Amino acid sequence: MSNARLQLPARIVRGDVIRARLLIQHPMDSGYLQNLQGQLIPRNVIVWLTCDYVGQEVFKVEPSSGIAGNPLFEFYFRAAESGELWVRWLDEQGVTGELRQSVVVLQPTS
Repeated sequence: MSNARLQLPARIVRGDVIRARLLIQHPMDSGYLQNLQGQLIPRNVIVWLTCDYVGQEVFKVEPSSGIAGNPLFEFYFRAAESGELWVRWLDEQGVTGELRQSVVVLQPTS
């Protein structure tokens, strides 16, 4: 499983549009590079990645080999309520990964 980090704002108020930054440690091997012995490194890229917030899909991507290793994804969603942000992905070797992070949404002050 790959490691991942998700960065969200420190303070989230209901109705805010949130910027999420997701970094996944994955080689994203294109299949064209060689190792030190001259053998091709097999292709292995993330095939799909999806992110659900309180049960609703807020981000989905199907990356290709054109994305560099350790990809950084940035996306936005509106904070409606406190809940869980669940990120899942699958690579070409069948390895899956996931990251779950709680999102605490504060009530707006009058």
